[in-house]
Amino acid sequence: MPQFQLHPQLACDTISVADLDLCQLLLMNDQTYPWLVMVPMRHDMRELHDLMPGDQQAVMLEVTKVSRAMQRLFKADKMNVAALGNMVAQLHIHVIARYEGDPAWPGPIWGVVEP
Repeated sequence: MPQFQLHPQLACDTISVADLDLCQLLLMNDQTYPWLVMVPMRHDMRELHDLMPGDQQAVMLEVTKVSRAMQRLFKADKMNVAALGNMVAQLHIHVIARYEGDPAWPGPIWGVVEP
């Protein structure tokens, strides 16, 4: 079975924080928002539905734990969780703490301010 490798663009844009049971936990290199990226450590995954059922459940549990921790630590008004993959096809999940009045509120964060 081929080994998991982090997409080069994700490696360039993030700082490794930890390896959870399933996901690599990465900090986005953008101080505008508290922003983590979670990447399931499975080879050649593009979509959540590509994961095996047990991994689908595991990733959701990890996303829930990370989201709760971030909301508590950063006292966020809203947690945004998204798996877009339009720019980087490798399955990755953004977990972003949002605040009423942040530079992009209430819209999406992408393309509003330079990182």
